[in-house]
Amino acid sequence: METMTTINGAPGGTAGGGIDGVLFDFSGTLLRIEPAESWLRASLAAFHAAPGTPPCPLADGEIVQLAAALERAGALPGGASPATLPDELTALWDLRDRDARHHRAVYTGLARQVPLPRAELYDPPSAGRSLYDALYDRHMTPDAWLPYPDAAEVLAALHLRGIRTGVLSNIGWDLRPVLRAHGLDRHLSACVLSFEHALQKPDPRLFELACRELGVAPPHVLMVGDDRTADGGATAVGCAYFPVDHLPVHRRPDGLRPVLDLIG
Repeated sequence: METMTTINGAPGGTAGGGIDGVLFDFSGTLLRIEPAESWLRASLAAFHAAPGTPPCPLADGEIVQLAAALERAGALPGGASPATLPDELTALWDLRDRDARHHRAVYTGLARQVPLPRAELYDPPSAGRSLYDALYDRHMTPDAWLPYPDAAEVLAALHLRGIRTGVLSNIGWDLRPVLRAHGLDRHLSACVLSFEHALQKPDPRLFELACRELGVAPPHVLMVGDDRTADGGATAVGCAYFPVDHLPVHRRPDGLRPVLDLIG
């Protein structure tokens, strides 16, 4: 990847010499969601662990095919975007990270584009719990998220250098338990989540709010994230921006380490 740092809206150079705080995006930056197949298998295990629920009747091939279909539908938050966005979800898609109810409605709605085998079991017409609900619930658990190999190292190193760090995420649920479970919260000074403020990146107001929570003025803050539009919007308020690639964790072992060189 060819890295590029943008400072105060101007590309080029480094962020060294004036950065006192670093804001990190969550999904695709510090951690990556698990693959769709393991997400589905874990959700099935949780579904069938409920008292009175029969063992899973699906063959291995059915599970693999179902996982692929859910991935194409964009049903896994933090995973691939929908191949096709249904008309009835288009408006809600743009607002999904501003409200927890919208977030759940969008992703369970995308999952429902995929018919479930044994629908009488997995999506009962009564008020019984659906596999679609189990899928959404699974993605909010710590086990569903894999930290990038250098995430903890970089956060700790920044802390030792006296740099304040925080998380700024477009998200529809509270990710703090995930950060705690993976030991990534211990050096964070702020955690700003879009749904808690009804704002989402690249809205300048959310970056300004995050900088206040961090206790560092925007010209002395570096934003690190995988979305060039959403995270790169930090430059509108005077922050610097460093992009990373949203890759599986095994393919990006040291994508965050250049931040340490930028800080100097």
